[in-house]
Amino acid sequence: MGQIQQPIQGYDSTSPCGDNRDPQPFDFNFIFAFQPIVNIKNGHIYAQEALVRGLKGEGAHSILSRIDENNRYSFDQKARDKALQSALSCNWDGAISINFMPNAVYYPEYCLSQTLSTCEKLGINPARLIFEWSEKEYLTEYDHIRHVISRYKHLNFKVAFDDFGGLYSNFNLLTAYHPDIIKLDRHYVVGIEHDKRRRAVVKAMVGLCRDLGIDFVVEGVETIEEFKVLQDLGVDLMQGFLLARPALMQMPQATMPP
Repeated sequence: MGQIQQPIQGYDSTSPCGDNRDPQPFDFNFIFAFQPIVNIKNGHIYAQEALVRGLKGEGAHSILSRIDENNRYSFDQKARDKALQSALSCNWDGAISINFMPNAVYYPEYCLSQTLSTCEKLGINPARLIFEWSEKEYLTEYDHIRHVISRYKHLNFKVAFDDFGGLYSNFNLLTAYHPDIIKLDRHYVVGIEHDKRRRAVVKAMVGLCRDLGIDFVVEGVETIEEFKVLQDLGVDLMQGFLLARPALMQMPQATMPP
């Protein structure tokens, strides 16, 4: 496990990940918290999501607010490496979900070569990696994103659409980009026990993802009422405070509701 058998062809090793500019360093540090995605049918951990935090546990915004077009590329690469190193230090041997910035990747062959190198150095099988793309990062370069995602999948990385249904999404994303995983935005969870429209959307998404061969995750599950409704609607994969809160530099276990 962890041996990289598939070299990346067709990239210039001197090219930066960014859009024809040299990546700029950043003058701040960060660590990670982890939160599990849980298969509620058997209680097993489907994956642990790496969540960026400040050195004293400050929220993600304290770090992400310091990212701009000058340091985005360096941060994105450093975050990938550090997330993998953190998971290894926590003795986690399952799937690792990492958020990435599509707008920071203009040369996926080059950027992925570095990620693959880190995997090989740490003995991590690339098939364990899930890269989450949040639709909250507005994108217009659809051909470029299609190329980025295609390269990820070609090298056995999985691709997840995070916050699906929150801002810009439309169902063209499902046919254009063929994600492995969809994570439904918490907007559809809040008050679902009292809202037949939300229940109808979730039920339809369960069936659609099953037909398309996409793993369907509902995030932001915080109450037993939400959990039970989602369970009745056929949702098998959930993430949220009810099951486990993020833990700083630890791999939390899930607590299943009674």
